[in-house]
Amino acid sequence: MNDQQTPLPAPAVRPVRGTARCAIAALALAGAAWVARAVWHLRLAAAGEPASGPPDQGGGVHRPLNALENSYHLVSSVGGGVTALCAIVFLFWLDRMRDNAKALSGAEPRYSHLWLWLGWIVPVVNLWIPRGIVADVHRSVFRERRLPAVVNWWWGLWLAGLAGGVGIIYADDTDEVISRAYSGVSPLLAADLVIVAAAGAAAVMVHTLTAAQLRHSDEPAQAG
Repeated sequence: MNDQQTPLPAPAVRPVRGTARCAIAALALAGAAWVARAVWHLRLAAAGEPASGPPDQGGGVHRPLNALENSYHLVSSVGGGVTALCAIVFLFWLDRMRDNAKALSGAEPRYSHLWLWLGWIVPVVNLWIPRGIVADVHRSVFRERRLPAVVNWWWGLWLAGLAGGVGIIYADDTDEVISRAYSGVSPLLAADLVIVAAAGAAAVMVHTLTAAQLRHSDEPAQAG
């Protein structure tokens, strides 16, 4: 009789290193886009409001934009597109990390796959579900470890960027933001700084969680 036990196969995990690098690159690009937006806010404030008044004259009347205002529209549009692309790449990374966490731990995720996408846009629950999904990715595999502090830093900065309607999601249209830059640029600059910091914290978080999961997934192969 052969008393040797056949080793169990290693969990089937999906490649995540390349996805993580893409997410970090996208976050760096998004941070750069918001730095550019901050520079244009400063340029608008330094130029001052034209004698013709704000772009939105009220009553549905808009005056022709000057060159600086037109360039801000371009910077704002590019920044919005880069931010949307960053969000998609980040969610693909999170989806892959979530699948790997399930394979490594054998535990079902705390939140269904639908919440991976809806959790960011449904009011009220978007204040905790996205962080909960990220935390579950780490805790389901590393039950004995504390959640890395960078996760809380990222989430706090993200919420701060959403607050007040001057951050990631503007309550005003682009012309109204231009008027805000003319009348009081400080809140806009503060929001820009918070968002850039949130992008940096997110990049560190992606690197930290990915590295930990990769080390853990390599352990069965090394043991074999």
